[in-house]
Amino acid sequence: MSAIASRRHRKRKLKAEINVVPYIDVMLVLLIIFMVTAPLLNLGVDIELPQSNAKSMQEKKDPVIVSVDPAGNYFLTVEAGSNEAVTRDTLLAKMRAIVNQNPQVPVFVAGDGSANYQKVMDAMVLLQEAGVERVGLMSQPNGEGGE
Repeated sequence: MSAIASRRHRKRKLKAEINVVPYIDVMLVLLIIFMVTAPLLNLGVDIELPQSNAKSMQEKKDPVIVSVDPAGNYFLTVEAGSNEAVTRDTLLAKMRAIVNQNPQVPVFVAGDGSANYQKVMDAMVLLQEAGVERVGLMSQPNGEGGE
């Protein structure tokens, strides 16, 4: 009987300690996240540039505009007002010729708001195949036209 009685009296006492191991894991994960994102927060430095009356050396060039209508047809505008319908192959050939002549020509894609997004992306892929390095997407500012 004494063995049974001694077992009852030797119950474990409750510990009043906090298990901090999960908190340390969370802290280390947050530390890694902040270490990775901190360099991204300082993208630029504010500087004051000297004032000058010099004119810009860049020439104003008419951009090349590739338009995509709601049906997915392509239109090429090389000079202001000369908007011509082109096929996929014609667009590729003409853009290669334009880029070979002037590699720095600005190129924009103007996709209709109701056009299929895949057609706009296909136009951008065609321009990339033609050798265009940078392509801009055109949009209309809020308040002008539209709804």
